[in-house]
Amino acid sequence: MFVKNIGLQHYRNYGLLRLESLGDVNLILGQNAQGKTNLMEALFVLAMTKSHRTSKDRELISFDAPGGSAQIVAEVERKYGDLKLELTLSAQGKKARINGLEQRRLSEFVGSLNVVMFAPEDLEIVKGTPGIRRRFLDMEIGQVQPSYLFHLQQYQKVLLQRGNLLKQLWGKEAAGKELLEIWDAQLIEHGVKIVKKRKQFIKKLQIWAESIHRGITNGGEELKLLYVPSFGERDEEDEAVLLDKFMLKLSQTRDQEIRRGMTLTGPHRDDLSFFINGREAQVYGSQGQQRTAALSLKLAEIELIHEEIGEYPVLLLDDVLSELDPYRQTQLIETFQSKVQTFITATGVESLSADKLKGASLYHVHDGKVEL
Repeated sequence: MFVKNIGLQHYRNYGLLRLESLGDVNLILGQNAQGKTNLMEALFVLAMTKSHRTSKDRELISFDAPGGSAQIVAEVERKYGDLKLELTLSAQGKKARINGLEQRRLSEFVGSLNVVMFAPEDLEIVKGTPGIRRRFLDMEIGQVQPSYLFHLQQYQKVLLQRGNLLKQLWGKEAAGKELLEIWDAQLIEHGVKIVKKRKQFIKKLQIWAESIHRGITNGGEELKLLYVPSFGERDEEDEAVLLDKFMLKLSQTRDQEIRRGMTLTGPHRDDLSFFINGREAQVYGSQGQQRTAALSLKLAEIELIHEEIGEYPVLLLDDVLSELDPYRQTQLIETFQSKVQTFITATGVESLSADKLKGASLYHVHDGKVEL
């Protein structure tokens, strides 16, 4: 997979930008707040139809954009042929086109471009909050399994409606709780699909991450990934069993949920744990161990996506190399060189293993303008 060119129109601080003939490794240099991350974000948004930095699409559109809209376009080389991708953002929503044809649903557009983003906040995947890890799972599974996005979107809608109803039920008669059973059925239907796909994804990711982590640590450490569900057993994948376990857990916590006005069970409460040599990395791991685990996870993503779709994704490294010591920088660079198209942002080459990046295409960003 290869991004041949990219164009931005009224996106963030870019009025009009067109980059042609992109290289295998693209080094984007500039001081902070000039637009480096905005360019990386645009590639991510084109792949996922949503930002990794904000949930408000309005923030992606320039304040002075005519008509209040922004556009991202790119030509992507795939093994089955080139694709022209267009994503338009406006107050009315998003419109996505592939080779000029508008897609009925955004989920049909996701997966046309596959990316792996590694940013400083991703170093928090191991030691950060469960929400960070759930977002990681949702983003990565969604771009290789579009059906996952459908179930996730439906689940989130039901979760919101169910939460609103729970807030209204405190002190009400049982008759008012009949509607809750309807929402329960829908929550279970989509929740079970999400949990099953997450477990299958983690099982595959484990194989790659374990091998990569062992290599980075010269065989000194074993990395294990464990899904931590809010209902049922962590290894259970049978949908009928998961459905029964989810239903039972909801019934057991119903009174508590009504008192608190929120749904306490489901994939929105699940987590992912990391163990290094049998000890929980979040609690007992050193900062270096946690960063190595996060790095192993990102490198495993690259290989897993290749395994799933038969092509390597595009790698986006946003100000992350400078956060890694020279050894980990080298491990990362040697992994992507010669097989993965990569975009790297940095304030300067002095923070990077420059000798490892010879031949990279250089771009200098200043105030929303890019110069070669």
